[in-house]
Amino acid sequence: MGSSTPDFTPPATQKAVVVDDQGRFVVWDEAPCPTMGPNQIYVRTEAVAINPSDTKMRGSFVTPFGILGTDYAGTVVAVGSAVTGVAIGDRVCGAQNAMHASTPDRGAFGQWNMPNGKVWLKLPPSWTTEAGATLGAGISTAGIAIKLLGLPLPTTPAARRENVLVYGGSTATGAIAIQLLKLANLIPIATCSARNFDLVKSYGAEEVFDYREKGCAEKIRSFTKGNLRFALDCITTVESTTFCFNAIGRAGGKYVALDPIPAHAASRKVVKTDWVLGPSIFGEGSTWPERTGDPPLVDEGKLKHHPLRVLHGGIDAILEGLDAVREGAYSGEKIVVRVA
Repeated sequence: MGSSTPDFTPPATQKAVVVDDQGRFVVWDEAPCPTMGPNQIYVRTEAVAINPSDTKMRGSFVTPFGILGTDYAGTVVAVGSAVTGVAIGDRVCGAQNAMHASTPDRGAFGQWNMPNGKVWLKLPPSWTTEAGATLGAGISTAGIAIKLLGLPLPTTPAARRENVLVYGGSTATGAIAIQLLKLANLIPIATCSARNFDLVKSYGAEEVFDYREKGCAEKIRSFTKGNLRFALDCITTVESTTFCFNAIGRAGGKYVALDPIPAHAASRKVVKTDWVLGPSIFGEGSTWPERTGDPPLVDEGKLKHHPLRVLHGGIDAILEGLDAVREGAYSGEKIVVRVA
C-alpha cells in the first residue's frame, strides 16, 4: 500500500472515445494516457456507465480530441508513493471531470483511468464492477443537489420528517437521491411512468405519481396538504420545471435541477431555484464521497444500484451506448459498457 508497481509503466497511448475536431464522437486508437504522479493511482478500466450529460458534450467548451466520459470502474494496477488506503488489485470506481481544458486525457471512456484527486472509492465484494461504474456521477450529483436544497445527508439525519419531491425518480440519479433522502429521515415522493412505480418504491419512495396523468401536480399538492417545500428535478425541461413549481405549496420553497433552469418556467418568486454544476465536485478542497458523506452506505449495503443494461464489445460499444442514451432507449435502466 502506498507504493508504485515496479513492473507497470503507463503506456503512452490508449484506445478511447473522444470528441474530434468536427464535434463527432469517435474511437481513437492513439489517445494519450495520463502521466502518473506520487499522489495518484492508475486503474485498468473494466466498465463505464453512460450518462445523459455524456451525450451533450458538444460545442465550444469541448476540447478537441479530449477523452469523453464521467463514470468508470476497474482494477488498480499502480499506486503512487504518497497514496494510502488502496492497494494494487483493489477494485475501485470513480468520476472524471471530462473535457476539462487542462486535463483532456482524463475522461473515463478509455482503457486506463487515473482518478481526479480523491473522487473514487473502493468497491466492496457485494458490488459487481459493472454496478460500481454507475456510482460516480450519480452519488455526487444527488449529494450536491440535496445540499443545495438545504437538506441533510444520512450522516446528519433530519430531526423533522418532511416531504421531498424527486421528479424523475426512475432515473439513476433520482434513484440514489431517493435512497439518500430516506436514509436522512426525510419522506421522498417521486414521479415516474406507471410501469416503474414498483422500482421507484423499492428505493424508498413513500408515494409515486405518474407525471403523465392529468392533474398530477395538483394530486401531489393534495397528498402533501399544500405544504411541499422541496423539489429535486432530475429531468429539467420546461415541462418538469413547470410541474415542480405547481406541486410546491402556496408558501413556496426550494427547487433544484440537474441542468440550467428554463427561466420562463420558473414562474413563482416564492420558489427559490438552483441547479447542480456537476464538475463542482472536483473543486479545490473538495473530495468525494466525503462531500456526499456516505462511503459506508455502499460498504454496508444501504445503497442499491439502478437496474443495469450491460453492453459488451469493448471501447467501440461505448458509441452504441451513447446513441441508446441519447434516444432514451431504456427507461428505468442504466446503460453500462463492459470494456475489458
